Amino acid sequence: MFEALRDRFEKVFSSLKGRGKLTADDVNTALREVRRALLEADVSYKVVKDLVSAISARATGADVLSSITPAQQVATIVYEEMTNIMGKAPSPMIVSPKPPTVYMMVGLQGSGKTTTTVKLAKRMSKSHKPLVVACDLRRPAAVDQLRVLAEKAGIAFFGPEQGGSNPVSVARASIAFAENHLCDMILLDTAGRLQLDDDLMAELEEMKGAVPPHEVLLVVDSMTGQESVQVSSVFNERLGLSGVILTKMDGDARGGPALAIKASTGVPIKMVGMGERVEDLDVFDAARVASRIMGMGDMMSLVEKIESAASEEDTEKLAESLKKNKFTMDDMLLQLQQIKKLGPLDKVMEMLPIPGGSKMLKGADMDMSRLKHAEAVIQSMTKKERRSPEIIKGGRRRRIAEGSGTSVQIVNQVLAQYEQMKTMMKSIGKMNPKSFKIPGKLKNMFKGF
Repeated sequence: MFEALRDRFEKVFSSLKGRGKLTADDVNTALREVRRALLEADVSYKVVKDLVSAISARATGADVLSSITPAQQVATIVYEEMTNIMGKAPSPMIVSPKPPTVYMMVGLQGSGKTTTTVKLAKRMSKSHKPLVVACDLRRPAAVDQLRVLAEKAGIAFFGPEQGGSNPVSVARASIAFAENHLCDMILLDTAGRLQLDDDLMAELEEMKGAVPPHEVLLVVDSMTGQESVQVSSVFNERLGLSGVILTKMDGDARGGPALAIKASTGVPIKMVGMGERVEDLDVFDAARVASRIMGMGDMMSLVEKIESAASEEDTEKLAESLKKNKFTMDDMLLQLQQIKKLGPLDKVMEMLPIPGGSKMLKGADMDMSRLKHAEAVIQSMTKKERRSPEIIKGGRRRRIAEGSGTSVQIVNQVLAQYEQMKTMMKSIGKMNPKSFKIPGKLKNMFKGF
């Protein structure tokens, strides 16, 4: 997501950088391109108009035009204004001081509501004991789908009795079930429709009255574009939404909903679905999203991904190696296994603050199968070879290639990558953490994999 928008913005600001001091005409020309880029990203016209007007008012001021670095200031203004329309700070989930906390999940059919319900329950299970409740009794197999997903995620489930057809009764009964099973959080997976209708809204309004929720969360498919704003507005008028969760943010949608929902409805985006795994639900942070759109990377999200992928034991092993100024093939294997946990490498590299990053990524080889080849090569080495890779000569390389099902060429590539990682790890070990900067050649670490 946002790739096309990021590419357009990079072109706009690259053209400004080459002009030295800017004129009002230069800024207006750039803003026309910004307006066009946002409209192509499926952001609603009214939001685009308001955003560009706010940017223009600040960017054409005398302080900016007479500045030594006007292009940087214009880019900063665009970043700040985009952050403003999406919501300045993350909006936390409400947790009632008196359990149970009730979340009512609503949305159209096909938005990913049932899956998102389990994802949110899994995320909240770190500090709570959630219960997911099957209140969608209209869609065939909806109850079974929620039950199966909950079991896989290790989340408590409650559904209707055999032949039950009243979702409001199920919601009421879940309160007693939660109390008896010491669940302090209830997530109601409600029915959806292919389109908005009065029957759906009446059912949801009745449920909201019977089991007053602390949060009414609308699940929106980010691929739906401007329609998502209309859907959000209708649900908000009838139910009083407290937040929105955007799904499929890892796809190739244009990104319009992320930029327009808060500005159009006043309802904050609280969470975003970033993949198919149950763990792939993240807090929506407007500043981080704006950074990625502007090609500035997202180091905070990358750090969080790395921390979640690396166990404390693995981190201690690597730290010990760095202290001893020794980086072995076993350490490299550990790093490769952690990289695999981060997800697709192109998505990881997008988070790095590399100038012109999107263009560089297009030329980089990000095939995850190469990581598997490298892993197989290292696992085919003896303990002695892993500790002292310099002894791996012609005959050993052929044996390792045969044992790993690869080729001598791939073995050579892995050994070359080891030398690069070894050099980088040594430099990191010597650095003051406060002065650490991402090496400019970091992208090259993955080229051979």
